[in-house]
Amino acid sequence: MNLDTFAALPPVVTSIMIGSERIELTPIKVGEVPAFARAVRPVAGCLSASPDWLALLAEHGEAVIEAVSIASRRPTEWVVGMDLDEAVRLAEAVFEVNADFFIRRLLPSLTETATRIGTRMPGAMRSSG
Repeated sequence: MNLDTFAALPPVVTSIMIGSERIELTPIKVGEVPAFARAVRPVAGCLSASPDWLALLAEHGEAVIEAVSIASRRPTEWVVGMDLDEAVRLAEAVFEVNADFFIRRLLPSLTETATRIGTRMPGAMRSSG
């Protein structure tokens, strides 16, 4: 078996209880990527294996809310009305379900951007090759 074999398998659904509602999360779909990527862009540099969700909400609340709304496939107003602890649990679940997106797609883009910015800074050394 190779990696292409696993690519044909359906994504595993992750369920999370928010209040009395069961939310079933799957990785974002192709059609959701543009809006999700725009929403995540302001917070991408702050994401890590264990993000500080409270700090992210304080500094980039609208972006986090929009990303969670898109990835959970729930209206923004629904996410806005959540209790803080539930919003953090949902954000963590969204991050875990979409880890592949963050690690394989977003991180290389951020690394490339950081490198490009670094080479344009006065006094920065350009890499050879």
